Amino acid sequence: MSNPLPADTSVTEEGLLRAIGTRSLSLGIINLIIGAGIFVLPGLVASLLGPAAILAYLICSIAVALVFLCFAEAGSRVSRSGGAYAYIEDAFGPFAGFLAATLLWFGWGALANAAVTIALAKMLAIAFPVFEGAVPKALFIIALFGGLAWINIIGVKSGARVATIFTYGKLIPLAVLVLFGAFFVQWDFLVITEMPSVSNLGAGTLLLVFAFGGAEIALNAGGEIKSPERTVPLALLIGIGVVFVLYLSIQTVAQGVLGPDLAFSLDAPLIATAERAFGPWGKTFLLIGAGISLFGVTSGHILSNPRALFAAARDGLLPKKLAEVHPKYKTPAMAILFYSVLACGFALSGSFKTLAIVSSGSVLLLYLGTSLAVLKLRKVEQTTDKKLFVVPFGPVIPLLSSAVVIWLLSNMTKEESIGLGILLLVTSAMFVVQRFARRAK
Repeated sequence: MSNPLPADTSVTEEGLLRAIGTRSLSLGIINLIIGAGIFVLPGLVASLLGPAAILAYLICSIAVALVFLCFAEAGSRVSRSGGAYAYIEDAFGPFAGFLAATLLWFGWGALANAAVTIALAKMLAIAFPVFEGAVPKALFIIALFGGLAWINIIGVKSGARVATIFTYGKLIPLAVLVLFGAFFVQWDFLVITEMPSVSNLGAGTLLLVFAFGGAEIALNAGGEIKSPERTVPLALLIGIGVVFVLYLSIQTVAQGVLGPDLAFSLDAPLIATAERAFGPWGKTFLLIGAGISLFGVTSGHILSNPRALFAAARDGLLPKKLAEVHPKYKTPAMAILFYSVLACGFALSGSFKTLAIVSSGSVLLLYLGTSLAVLKLRKVEQTTDKKLFVVPFGPVIPLLSSAVVIWLLSNMTKEESIGLGILLLVTSAMFVVQRFARRAK
């Protein structure tokens, strides 16, 4: 006898369960945004801007708000799985959808997931030198992906629950650093004595936008979100708001505690901040927090990214096998398994820098596509009784969001641009070959 479904869930046309509410989605957004970046970025931004780093955070907050207002409206209009892919495909058709799907599940998904896992393995080796060896490191990576894949296959609620636990786990050490580190702040270190150049301010903002990336991944599970027209906008507002306040507080405390030394603490600025403020135990405490953060991001990726893969396969852009739903658990099991094996392979064979290069540009193109998709989706007639979330001021915010993203893309390095261009060319070629193969059949 099969177990009855919970009263607060429903099965969608895709065969999935709507089991993710506002709380779980908000925590998922926070989990996916707060990753390795915040443990490194305060030093990098300070090296560019000094005490004026706070200005980059303010500019970044405006940019991110514009982009995710567009995600909120698109997410309330398109309730199926796929996130940015689904929005762009519905607005601009199969080719744009195919590019978006690849950028989402591969460029900004599997590659970034592999990069974070590599960073997690390195952090583990700091505490346990045995993992510096190739074999123990490989076994850890395989066990990590295998375990998380199994947890997510047996149910979206179990995957969301694991991600939620680690979200709380990563927030605690960061909150301790902010609340108690504030007592060690020297306020003179926060005075802006010289305004930065426009180019440095742009570079600093670009770094921070990448640190805010991740919220869009949580929306990949659109087919499993309860009342998406309400849940998506509210969860985005809560998640991004919490992250912005936390990031701003962390930068202030790090700058106030370390002062000019923050610009030279490029590898682990928060650990250096905790060590100066609290002593040796502070270093250990933040090291554990960083490990929890990286693990949480990995679990969040495996929860959300396979849903984009599932959505593309469901729409015929990838092999139909990847769109199979587990008959018992009602999860996209084949997509989760394929994604986990692929990301694990890249984590075993790649390097953090190489993997991060392509993933960074991928998310900006997804932001641009979603911003423009809002304008197109508004023209598509929709018959629904649900109250949609509509961004105010007509086309102004989507156009501003697009302009901001284009400006950020213009700040990419040559290496990043080439890597992204190669990914787009290969993806376009795959789409053309697939179309010819279908016609041949």
